[in-house]
Amino acid sequence: MKTLVAMSGGVDSSVAAALMVEAGHDVIGATLKLWQGPDGEAPTAGCCTVSDAEDARRVAAQLEIPYYVFDYTDDFRTGVVDPFIDSYLLGRTPNPCVECNRTVKFSRLLDQAADLGCDLLVTGHYAQVRREATGWKLLRGIDPHKDQSYVLYMLGQTELARVRFPIGDMTKAETRSIAEQLGLRTATKKESQDICFVGVGDYRSFLDSQTDEARRSGTIVDRDGVHLGSHDGVAGFTVGQRKGLGVSLGEARYVTSIDPTSATVVLGKREDLLASGARLSRVSWVAGAPPPPGRVEVKIRYNCSSVPALLDPDGPTCTVLFEEPQASVAPGQAGVIYRGEELLGGGTILSAVP
Repeated sequence: MKTLVAMSGGVDSSVAAALMVEAGHDVIGATLKLWQGPDGEAPTAGCCTVSDAEDARRVAAQLEIPYYVFDYTDDFRTGVVDPFIDSYLLGRTPNPCVECNRTVKFSRLLDQAADLGCDLLVTGHYAQVRREATGWKLLRGIDPHKDQSYVLYMLGQTELARVRFPIGDMTKAETRSIAEQLGLRTATKKESQDICFVGVGDYRSFLDSQTDEARRSGTIVDRDGVHLGSHDGVAGFTVGQRKGLGVSLGEARYVTSIDPTSATVVLGKREDLLASGARLSRVSWVAGAPPPPGRVEVKIRYNCSSVPALLDPDGPTCTVLFEEPQASVAPGQAGVIYRGEELLGGGTILSAVP
């Protein structure tokens, strides 16, 4: 079977490619060029550096497979970077990895795979795809510390029929062990946690470099509207933030809400962050249709555990009500819905339910 493998230059995608070769597939390796600086330079941090592309190329050569670099910088700018900037200006907290998967990796790249005559698209994500009588299922990766199903919730039946995640049933240690056994140059390579287009600075510096609106000053108030201080732009804040608020009140305070219209940041106590649920927009379901209402588990941030909730689906939107109140329900983040190990779907958090 002819297979296109997205190779980032890391150990995970390197092993994914090796496993597909070992399984007898006719494999093509590909690296995506997603971002470049104002003078055309490659990023110096994240997953898209020149050294990453070189690592991918050399692994492909070792595996004796064809290798390409696809330039998706325009798609990435319009589908990921511009919405990232706009979201922060609107007081939201976006997840660029979700949008990259939605608009580039599992849309443009699937089209590219078809153009190359490939039957499958393979990536190094820690998640699992399973075919059952009722259709394709998307499952958590077995390594709870590496599970990446959260950023794949937008995949439906059409995509899952053509996508495979060969390392989803492995732990990270097992992946590295295979890489070492095969002598892959990426076996001991460290993982990058940086946002590729942000570079070596933080996201606030990136926003400042992209738009003057990020520096529109405003006020910081408490929940009663009492003035506490001023700030240099709502883009520097996110719901749930405790540090770097620019005010000292003698006890911990958190960002509880952001009003981008008036450039007002509201602070409160931790208990003020608690929400009974979340409303989700842009909802998609793996099965193609919403599941019946009932008990589910929900993740409201990538680096958090899923929590029990009740699901009330309603077309392109839905509501999840937590079994116990949860803090830091941040508009713009992904809310992802599971039943056990199965991912049912998800959407973008529109607002918290008080």
